[in-house]
Amino acid sequence: MLNEADIVRLKKIALTLRKDLIEMIGIGKAGHLGGSSSLAETIAVLYFHEMKVNPHNPTWLDRDRLILSKGHAALIQYAALCELGYFPREELKRVKSLKGLLQGHPDLSIPGIEAVTGSLGQGLSLGLGMALALRLDALDNRVYVIMGDGEQSEGQLWEAAQAVPNFKVDTLTAFIDWNKIQATGPTKDMFNIPDLGKKWEAFGWKVFFVDGHDIAAIEKAVESAKQVKGQPSLIILDTIKGKCFSFAEGNAAYHNGILDDLKYAQACQELEAIEKGL
Repeated sequence: MLNEADIVRLKKIALTLRKDLIEMIGIGKAGHLGGSSSLAETIAVLYFHEMKVNPHNPTWLDRDRLILSKGHAALIQYAALCELGYFPREELKRVKSLKGLLQGHPDLSIPGIEAVTGSLGQGLSLGLGMALALRLDALDNRVYVIMGDGEQSEGQLWEAAQAVPNFKVDTLTAFIDWNKIQATGPTKDMFNIPDLGKKWEAFGWKVFFVDGHDIAAIEKAVESAKQVKGQPSLIILDTIKGKCFSFAEGNAAYHNGILDDLKYAQACQELEAIEKGL
């Protein structure tokens, strides 16, 4: 269980990740602000508290694995990997450039990235394969898969959703970033999938609902999932797309939007205000 000092530390890390996010997007360049920012707290909990990782040895056999199935949110994962020391900070200035290491979606050339993602619906299948391979090697490392809510309309995802419980893989924990907005508008208007929790429960998953911006609630759900045996767990994160940036919150325009000078300055000011309150 997290103590108060742990919670404050992780809140500060989530804020730092959002600062890195704004630095990577910059001015006049499209970037996935909305769906990256909605995951800041979850990424902070996983990389800076829960997961076994080694930045000095990214392919360390005993590491836990994280697959960002909603690969368009790669910038928030890059921020965490940078802060952990997987690659030099200068790379944040070269995102999506021919000379840069960090591209628009995760790539295996990037230290700390476990899978190429972004073609939605495939991450859970990849996670299942990794978890089964770890089982064959008699390793109990955890596998975490983060999906989007818009991604729930993909067929392959639901094939994997049936397969994971079939193989009784309890070392895999999946997440849905339920921010309710996809690229072109509200998810319910694009492809409505009601009763997400009940659907996953019917497929054999242990389901947890949490406030996806509550550090303590996320950590408690992750720890509870680790205690579940004989079935996989799903954590549905109730989040706000573009969280902490007032102009982007719940705004589909910032799924992959461009910041002008004024919006960039506003974003920095809003983060500074949050920092003063921590």
